[in-house]
Amino acid sequence: MYGMVKENLLRIREEIEPCQPRIIAVTKYYDANAIVSAYEAGLRDFGESRAIEACQKIDSLPQEIRQNSQFHFIGHLQTNKVRNVVGVFDYIHSVDSLKLAQCISQAALNKGIIQKILIQINNACEEQKFGFSKTDVYENFEKIKQLEGIKISGVMDMAPLGAEERELHSLFAEIRQIRDDLEKQFDCSLPELSMGMSQDYKIAAQEGSTMLRIGRKLFT
Repeated sequence: MYGMVKENLLRIREEIEPCQPRIIAVTKYYDANAIVSAYEAGLRDFGESRAIEACQKIDSLPQEIRQNSQFHFIGHLQTNKVRNVVGVFDYIHSVDSLKLAQCISQAALNKGIIQKILIQINNACEEQKFGFSKTDVYENFEKIKQLEGIKISGVMDMAPLGAEERELHSLFAEIRQIRDDLEKQFDCSLPELSMGMSQDYKIAAQEGSTMLRIGRKLFT
């Protein structure tokens, strides 16, 4: 698998030049061996979305990989799984409600850490997906910002499957603009834009993504 991942990674990086976002290898459908192969290919960021399974997978990795990698929780996080995730993952991308942010804050305080989070925005208004609406994110941002034990590092977005190129450009550009507006309105720095997956990473990179979440295009 190492050779395939390395070849795929090189192709992806060539396709998005001159952009240089962080590439997060989405390993939620793969075992720990896939993480090892991706690490050997040069990747240092790994994304998971199943809390208990992911924690067990990370714990099984060689010490070198655990110490030199960053782990990203990218799926919907249930409040009853928060304590399992906080502190294990460097970033939680999918903070989609004030209640979830409050639970993360309390768990981080209990562990004596600062948990980095991203605010998930559902600007396509898809009913089947989680995330703040374009208006709700402004109404809740200050409340989340004031919580102790967490640091808002940026925003996250999932574009609709099958969206046309023009729509993708528009949606990603809008997320970038919302991020910029939040920085100005709430006087904060939000360096991370987590947007773009295997089907739309090229467009996301063009629109300023700093974190691409790629699984299938790396591992198949």
